[in-house]
Amino acid sequence: MEAAGVAADLHDQHGDHHGPPAPHFSSAVDPQTLGIYLFIISEIMLFGAFFTAYFFIRVVQSDPWPSPGHDIPVLVAGINTAVLISSSFTMHWALEGIKNNNRRAMKIGLLTTFLLGLTFLTVQINEYFHLGWAISDDAQSSIFYGLTGLHGAHVTVGLILLAMANVRAFRGHFSPEEHRGVEVPGIYWHFVDVMWIVVYATVYIL
Repeated sequence: MEAAGVAADLHDQHGDHHGPPAPHFSSAVDPQTLGIYLFIISEIMLFGAFFTAYFFIRVVQSDPWPSPGHDIPVLVAGINTAVLISSSFTMHWALEGIKNNNRRAMKIGLLTTFLLGLTFLTVQINEYFHLGWAISDDAQSSIFYGLTGLHGAHVTVGLILLAMANVRAFRGHFSPEEHRGVEVPGIYWHFVDVMWIVVYATVYIL
C-alpha cells in the first residue's frame, strides 16, 4: 500500500505525461537550420572530390586546360556569374524584409531570386548546347561537365526550394517570428552562389 501511495504521488507530481520526455535542444541553432548546415558540409565534400580530380589533371599531370580545340566561354559565364551573385543580394533582401514585417519586400525578393536563378540555369544549359564538345571527349571534358553539371543540379534543387518559399509567401505564410521557410532556403542559396564563384574562378579563369 505504501509503495502504491508513493507511485501515486509521483504520478501527481509529473502529471499525466506518457511516453518519452520531450526533446531538449541545448544548441542555439534550431533543428532545421542545423540540418541544412550539415547537408551543406556533406555537399562541400562532394564538390571536393570533383576538385581533386580537376587539380590532379592540371597540377599533377600538367595537362592543358581546356584541352586543345575546346574553348570555354569565359565572358558569357562571367555575366552569368554576376546574375547569380545578384540573386544572393535579393535573397538577403527577402529575408530582411520578413524579419522587419515587410511582406512586400519578402515577396519581391523571393520572386526576383527565383527568376535570377532560373536565368542562370537557362544560360548554363544553353552553353552546353553551344560548346561543340561532349563529356566523353577526354578527361578535361568530363571534369568540366562534371563540376558545372553538379553545380547546375544544386541550382535546380535551390530553385525548387525557392518555388516552395514563393508559394508560401504569396499565400500569406511567414512572419517576423516564424520565417525558417525563407531563412533555410536562403542559407542553401548562398552556398550555391559561393560554390559557383569557386567553380568559375578555377574552371573558367585559372
